[in-house]
Amino acid sequence: MLGFSMIQLVRRMGNKLDKDMRHELVQTYYPFRAVPCFLHRPLEYIRKKTKSLPLIIEFEQDAFEAGLSDIKNTKCRTLNEFPSISSCSTKLSLGKIEQLLENCSHIKKIYYDRKVTALLDVATPAIHSDQLKQNGFTGKDVTIAVIDTGIHPHQDLQGRITGFMDFVNNRTDPYDDNGHGTHCAGDAAGNGLLSNGKYQGPASEANVVGVKVLDKKGSGSLSTVISGVEWCIQNQSQLGIDILSLSLGSDATQPAADDPVVRAVETAWDNGLVVCVAAGNSGPSEETIASPGISPKVITVGAADDTNTVDRSDDSVADFSSRGPTIDGLVKPDLVTPGVNIISLRSPGSFLDKINSGAIVDTNYVSLSGTSMATPICAGVAAQLLQKDPSLTPDQVKQQLISACEDLGQLPNVQGNGYLNAANLI
Repeated sequence: MLGFSMIQLVRRMGNKLDKDMRHELVQTYYPFRAVPCFLHRPLEYIRKKTKSLPLIIEFEQDAFEAGLSDIKNTKCRTLNEFPSISSCSTKLSLGKIEQLLENCSHIKKIYYDRKVTALLDVATPAIHSDQLKQNGFTGKDVTIAVIDTGIHPHQDLQGRITGFMDFVNNRTDPYDDNGHGTHCAGDAAGNGLLSNGKYQGPASEANVVGVKVLDKKGSGSLSTVISGVEWCIQNQSQLGIDILSLSLGSDATQPAADDPVVRAVETAWDNGLVVCVAAGNSGPSEETIASPGISPKVITVGAADDTNTVDRSDDSVADFSSRGPTIDGLVKPDLVTPGVNIISLRSPGSFLDKINSGAIVDTNYVSLSGTSMATPICAGVAAQLLQKDPSLTPDQVKQQLISACEDLGQLPNVQGNGYLNAANLI
């Protein structure tokens, strides 16, 4: 096998290919083991012409336009540009990948565009955000972008869905065919209109922007997530976006510095956007923090089990909540908020609605668990904080949230800095 051209390419250009990309290229030859040797060369020729891989291509500094020109010269059918992180995504045949690596000096690294999923593990929050509301902090005039499966125009969000972008089906009106994004939007900003105020998010007057990057079954790719983050950066001023909430992720297979989605969320952070990201649902095992939650900059949120009571004395970190350290050895998550049996907005007729009908509450709501739910709750408190002081930078918001946490008596890589108590922000 060592004599095959793609194997040679991996050996020569391994530094320009991420781990998953190297694996995919080598995997190309596995079927050859059952084929007579004299057929290997013609079969390799056919495979290089016909087999394509989805890619994210990062360019060298200041070489975005030149590198993009080289990609366009391959006559690829699809091309998504991410100028904020000097990258693009496309799908190319093995032969064209080989040709690019051999001839394009502008390429810094090629990543395999692997899958990303909604972080749902198959409540009333006890973080005392109501005390901020009693002081008039409801997230008013703050905008949270929910990068997820979309948003159903639920009455509890009426008049506050101020933007919508669909990277899956290119529809223009808000919708959610999965239901996950709608629940997350309500976790952050639902006002409880249809429950007489019973089921509210912390930022009950905040605006929300729906960014659909995951499909009906809650799956997407690295490139669609990056497209969503990129769009938020580009439309930050126009839509007044202050916070990004990402209840999604993928296994962390490479250091944060080499992760294109981490680079995207950190660019958003550097552009003044507070970014809250789910830790993942692979606990209680250690070293299970998902990407992009491995980023040292963003706020990585784990899930607490509040046992459906306001009393915090019996609360603990949920078993499913991912634990640190990260792939880089950093302590994560940063903090935990409630993520077990959270009751929030329902998207009627959606995928989750059909497979999870037993979780429907009072017709208009549904109960779900996961760090997916904990993350927008944190984003909602961040919105309350930004209403209180709009001048805060993302770093300052993160530090204030961390300072408001209380020790649950568990290890740092389990609870982070502790259980968020919004009352401490007053």
